[in-house]
Amino acid sequence: MKLNLEEITKELKNKNIRLSHHRLKVLEFLNDNRIHPTVDQIYIQLHKELPTLSKTTVYNSLNALVDAGLVKVLTIEDNETRYDIVTDNHGHFKCESCGKIYDFEINLSSFQSKDLDDFKINNRDIYFKGICPDCIQQ
Repeated sequence: MKLNLEEITKELKNKNIRLSHHRLKVLEFLNDNRIHPTVDQIYIQLHKELPTLSKTTVYNSLNALVDAGLVKVLTIEDNETRYDIVTDNHGHFKCESCGKIYDFEINLSSFQSKDLDDFKINNRDIYFKGICPDCIQQ
């Protein structure tokens, strides 16, 4: 579900996040581009529209949005951090050919393992890697 700018602003206010123009633009970019972007991808696209934007500002904005629970960090690969505006429980599939990341529904809250009964779970992520249908057909 995509949010409009008014809903984004309301959500930021509800989370007591300062409503800077750059922070709004980062969140708006994530909302409009459901590609699980990296900091570099966000910076390159927004810098065209906001020439005064720095990569540090993008990092700081993302950190504030993650801390507020509005954005989720994805680390499917060790050397690559991506960001997802969909924060509810779902899984991710990364195509090893084209690099696209796809969301899929999964009920993580009902996942149980007796091996983890004595553990406190803080984060639940499911990642799959393989080849997407588009790349299989090529």
